[in-house]
Amino acid sequence: MSAACVFCEIVRGVEAASLVFEDHLTVAFMDHRQFHPGHTLVIPRRHLCDIRELDDTLGAALMASVTRITRAVAAAFPNQGLSLWHSIGEAADQEVPQLHIHVHPRLLDDRLLRIYPSAAAVPDKSVRDGYAATLRSFLA
Repeated sequence: MSAACVFCEIVRGVEAASLVFEDHLTVAFMDHRQFHPGHTLVIPRRHLCDIRELDDTLGAALMASVTRITRAVAAAFPNQGLSLWHSIGEAADQEVPQLHIHVHPRLLDDRLLRIYPSAAAVPDKSVRDGYAATLRSFLA
């Protein structure tokens, strides 16, 4: 755990939070900002900067908790959809340098998390195939 991390302080019980769920590997609590009621964060108990640091066991546990919380948020709060997101780094607007997954109820036309500020490029299949080949080379 990181002493300077607010989420680690929540895990340790030093920082107040509205806890939703916890098990031996993960914790879920209400985000202090509620654009729509029900916005919940799910984190690993262990401090990790982002998803790239997960091992398979903790990754499976985190996804199981995210799934459980997502079902509960969908049932408990008004929504016309849900967004799940995890940001990595400054360019992606990561505000807390600890892995956390947002579970956020959505309403039509709420404009929250607008994905593309303008029309995205649509490269030819041959270009996309090149991207896929590059990624495959990093999976080995």
